[in-house]
Amino acid sequence: MSWLTEYREVAKSTDQFVGKRDHAELLAAGLFGETGSVFAEIKKKGREMQAYPAYQGRLIEEFGDLLWYLTRLSDTICPSAFHEISTSFESDPLQRNDALTDAFALGEAAGGLFRVLRQGDRDVAVKQLPAIWDALRRTASGSGIDLKEAADGNIRKIRSRWPNERTFVPLFDDSFIPEEQLPRTLEMEFREVDRVGKKIVLLRCNGINFGDRLTDNIEHPDFYRYHDVFHFAYAVYLGWSPVMRALLNCKRKSQPDVDENQDGARARIIEEAVSAIVFSRAKEMNLYEGIDQIDYD
Repeated sequence: MSWLTEYREVAKSTDQFVGKRDHAELLAAGLFGETGSVFAEIKKKGREMQAYPAYQGRLIEEFGDLLWYLTRLSDTICPSAFHEISTSFESDPLQRNDALTDAFALGEAAGGLFRVLRQGDRDVAVKQLPAIWDALRRTASGSGIDLKEAADGNIRKIRSRWPNERTFVPLFDDSFIPEEQLPRTLEMEFREVDRVGKKIVLLRCNGINFGDRLTDNIEHPDFYRYHDVFHFAYAVYLGWSPVMRALLNCKRKSQPDVDENQDGARARIIEEAVSAIVFSRAKEMNLYEGIDQIDYD
């Protein structure tokens, strides 16, 4: 059995689009999107030259994602043709060309496939598959990427997200004495009040004010005053939150090194930075659009 055939089976077992009416179209959209991601990495390499040390690793990951979508799409719209595709894919010799030139050919082929699938013409789409596979091979070769290595990395990635057997690890503070653990049960109230024309969020725990009074700290309000929900999420799902640990006075002082290095000021700053990055990313994706219509009273 070839590595591509083995990869096909793993990809099939992790396809979350199965059963959807527009299964093939969703896979084609993913293929088109990942092709753009490959373009972006190649562009960054051309712009930054030697100042982009993460290039190889990022490109391997992007090719792995692209390979997943192309494998699933091919297997979905024409399973019988996959054997022929995989045989030529692994056996035909290939001359290394310019990555950007081949990437344009890949983009054109992926766009064309997406278009005909949207038009409902699967017969034409099937005929276009060999050209996409060939363009993928050539783009990877021109970029110095081993597609088997990309496939192996993608398998590790998808198995970490959809493991065959879910094993839940203990919380990070599970081995500490109870008074140094984050509370396993905690009820918090986010109370919004208006003070001198400003929206302020108060946290209350068991009827007692908790932590600082938060505003958005920005010229244009964006609801960052509610960002403490991230800290609670870290505590709930990881048993980790230096910020909450300090506020709840449950720092792990029985182990001075842990207290200093994991529960100290630097750890709290890092957690706040992570929360700010997550929030900023959500703003970029408009995930909070319409939140101003919620009645917090």
